Amino acid sequence: MNDMSFSFTPELLRRRAVVYVRQSTQSQVITNLESQRRQYDLVEMARSYGFSGIDVIDDDLGVSVSGCQTRPGFEKLVAMLCSGAVGAVFCLEVSRLARNGRDWHHMLELCGPVEARVVDHDSVYDPRHPNDRLLLGMKGSISEFELGVLRTRMVEAARSKARRGELRYRPPVGYI
Repeated sequence: MNDMSFSFTPELLRRRAVVYVRQSTQSQVITNLESQRRQYDLVEMARSYGFSGIDVIDDDLGVSVSGCQTRPGFEKLVAMLCSGAVGAVFCLEVSRLARNGRDWHHMLELCGPVEARVVDHDSVYDPRHPNDRLLLGMKGSISEFELGVLRTRMVEAARSKARRGELRYRPPVGYI
């Protein structure tokens, strides 16, 4: 449900809308094309709110946010926010922006002073408002928790297979 009743101020509409597109693995990039399509469709959503200047940042396709990998797209988004050039950040789900609290809260802290909004399929959020900030914080915390649950499930499944003698994996290239 989009909050199409929300209107951006003329000043925010003069800034850039940024559509942040990300998928965690190369496998998802290759096989989960519907997710990509839905994320790129956010350009039309940004237009429907009145933005004419729209940038798509998809440099992080196939890059997981759970590890220590650098994310050039996220870094570009942070730089744009810091410059005050962004009126709104569009994402399919706000949890796609970051899966760790440090990155998530850092981004929200940057949105506040420049009055940038965060937009997902549920609503338009203003990180300066306490209720929106609380909701965004909860969504970020739930996302971080979800990642931990998924990791635990994967590790336990591998251990279970190992106990049965069914765990198979290929060693990295160059190892015998």
